[in-house]
Amino acid sequence: MAVDPKLLIPDKQIDCTGLFCPMPIVKTREAIRDMEPGSLLAMLSDDPASDADMRSWSQITGHDLLDVSRQDGVYRFLVRKTR
Repeated sequence: MAVDPKLLIPDKQIDCTGLFCPMPIVKTREAIRDMEPGSLLAMLSDDPASDADMRSWSQITGHDLLDVSRQDGVYRFLVRKTR
């Protein structure tokens, strides 16, 4: 049975609101580097480019982008570290 990503509790959360490209990706890379494989990271960003940037970054790095949601102009990305 699949688990709804919105019900998963991240191991770490970073707030990148107010930062613009490339800083949300840079901060995500730094945060996930110190995490264990299988851990969940939530990243918040209000940069309109962050949606495309995070999708591309996760594809390039191989980390799983489990969920993307947006509320009041703020994106919430849920990433599982794979390696």
